[in-house]
Order: sequence, then C-alpha cells, then structure tokens
Amino acid sequence: MDIELSKEALAFGTLARQALADAGAAALVTDAEDEPSRRESIFAPVLAGLGAWQLDPRNDQDDLEAAAALCRAAGYWCFAYPLAERLARPADLDVDGLLVVDGARPAAPVAGLDLRWATVTLDGKRGLVERITADGPPRTAAFVASLDIAPDDEAGAKDLALALVLPCWTLLGMLDRALDLAREYVLVRHQFGQPLSAFQGVQFQLTDAEVERVGLEMLAKYALWSIQAGLPEATEDALALRLAALEAAEVVFRVAHQLHGAMGFCDETQLSWLSRYSQPVRRLPLGLSATRAALTARLGRHGLTGLFNAELMGS
Repeated sequence: MDIELSKEALAFGTLARQALADAGAAALVTDAEDEPSRRESIFAPVLAGLGAWQLDPRNDQDDLEAAAALCRAAGYWCFAYPLAERLARPADLDVDGLLVVDGARPAAPVAGLDLRWATVTLDGKRGLVERITADGPPRTAAFVASLDIAPDDEAGAKDLALALVLPCWTLLGMLDRALDLAREYVLVRHQFGQPLSAFQGVQFQLTDAEVERVGLEMLAKYALWSIQAGLPEATEDALALRLAALEAAEVVFRVAHQLHGAMGFCDETQLSWLSRYSQPVRRLPLGLSATRAALTARLGRHGLTGLFNAELMGS
C-alpha cells in the first residue's frame, strides 16, 4: 500500500497553486460576488488553462491524483467554484458535474452557473437537477442554491466515493491556508513587547491545529488510494474521510479565528473569506453530527478498516 501522491501529481499541485495565485484568485472571488451571473466566465477559463477539464479521475489513476492536487490548490486560494464536483462527474451521463445531496433538502453551491448537474444521495440514489434556486446573495449564501431534482433510474453508488473524496481535498487546501494565515499573523502581531508566536499558549494552539491538518492529509491520501485500488469499502472510507475533514476543520478554523480575534471576521482579512466559503463544503450534504450518524448507520457492526480503523483506535 503506497498512499503517497506521485511526484508528477505533487508538482502539478504546486504549479496549480502558483498559477491560481498569479491569476489573482482572491480578486476573482470578490468579482464573482459582485456579478454572480459571470461566475462561470470568471473561474472556468482559469481552470481550463490548467487542463482541469482534460482530467479523467474516474478512469485514470494519474489523473485522479492530479485532480486531488488541483482541488487542494483551489481550496488554498478559496476558489469559489465547484471544481471537485465537476471533476467527479459520472462517466455514463452527459452532465457537467456530480453533486452529493441530502435527499430531504438538496442544495449545493452552484448558484450562478448554467451547467448540467447530476446528483447522488448517500444511499446511492441518482438524479438530475431540473431547477436551481439561489438561497440568497453570494455574500450571505456563498453561492448555495436549492435544487429541484428528477430521479434517475440508474443506481449511483459507484459514483459516490469520488464525489465525497474530492471536496475533502478542497477543504484540506482551505485548512492549509488557514494555518498559514494564522502563522503569519502571530509572527507579525506583537503584545507585551514580543510577537504572539513567542507565547506558549499560542504555540500549543497552532500545534493542535497542525496535528489535525496533518492527520487529515494522511487520511485523504488513504481514501484516494482506496478508490484507486477499487476496494469494496471505498465509499465507507470516503464517508469516514468526510467526517475526519469536518472535525479537523472545526479545530483549525477555531484556532485561526481565536488567534486573529475580531479581525478574522472582517473582509479585510483573507481568513474571513476562507472561513465563509468553507461553509458549503462543511454543511453540505450533511454537517458533522449527521455525517457521523450516516457513517455509523452504514457501518453497522463491522467497523472500518485500514488507516481509518487505526485512527479510531488511537482517538
């Protein structure tokens, strides 16, 4: 079992992060908020320039790793576009992307996009989106929209694992950036004549957050490998990864906001934007408690395997 990404995928992720920075990723988000109808024309050409739409993560293992690396880079720059969902598109439908939804109240961050979407629930029921209704302006809703869905006759269980895993890589990139921002802040901010980074309590907080981030990175690699290897428990591993990602996000964003103080909730800081646009990933299709309940129900009495089992045993 080798869960590390290839050198090529790592290099691609590094280049993608730099390319998104050069494209002015932070400014693109504000542009999309100001003109939601231009969201596709603002973001999609940048991703096309990186070859995103040529990736075939369902059928090519190298492309799968590249897709994960690209999602992480996009998350780092708070790229407010459903990249992971587009990369997870099913192979047998003429659609632009795949959304994992909660059957009771389906929603997804797809407002302002004139694209064709398929959906899949956690129990593998597939559908096609017929109508998208924005839940509010992007400033408050983060492009989340309610979905009207027509059921599809085909089962979508085979599509579920990838559609759960790739958004977790996006969230991992967001946690990378949140910690980088927190470190930068405590290095330059002084109190009582010394930088905040010199205080032991601050060091402990950052260490706790970094442990969560590193643990999530390891589990994200394992869940990706589980898909590559075609393991029968790949969907369970993907759901367990989502649970770990949501738990890690709570710790990392709490620490980052605590260290920034009230400033971290002002749009003058990048942390505010990052935190706001992490919410759709963290709340949809299910939040932390509901995800834990869904995983518990799915596992029944047989439990997890691999690194997820080791993670639970160590917690």
